[in-house]
Amino acid sequence: MHTTIDTTAPVVVRLSTAIDAPPATVWELHTDIDNWAAWNGGVDQARLDGPLEVGSRFTWLTHGLRITSTLLELVPGQRIVWGGTVDGIVGIHVWTFEASGAGAGVTVHTEESWSGDPVDAAVDELTTALRTSLQSWLDSLKARAEQTA
Repeated sequence: MHTTIDTTAPVVVRLSTAIDAPPATVWELHTDIDNWAAWNGGVDQARLDGPLEVGSRFTWLTHGLRITSTLLELVPGQRIVWGGTVDGIVGIHVWTFEASGAGAGVTVHTEESWSGDPVDAAVDELTTALRTSLQSWLDSLKARAEQTA
């Protein structure tokens, strides 16, 4: 059973991008959490505590927030899901990776939900902030993966 975002949350953002790089390259780049800050300008630091597996936690600093997330689902090469709570905001983040028909590229889909009292108080502002952050993440992932490929 797949873990999903909270579709009833006040903030839900869904974005996708096509990346012209081998699916394995994109997956490895995206799931190498300790090295996110090397290519993702929105992440100041990140550290996975233990192996990349369901139940493992990672701590990361993004946009001034120190977040501890827990890996909720992992389907190697296809899907990674994590969630966490920071400053009263409950986030669930789903990433899926679809190889193109020719196998030379991949479409990355990201969807995230935010709920909690701070979200209720600033839905429009936080929706814009999340959309901007996720678009930047996708753009950074695409740029680094295509550069590597």
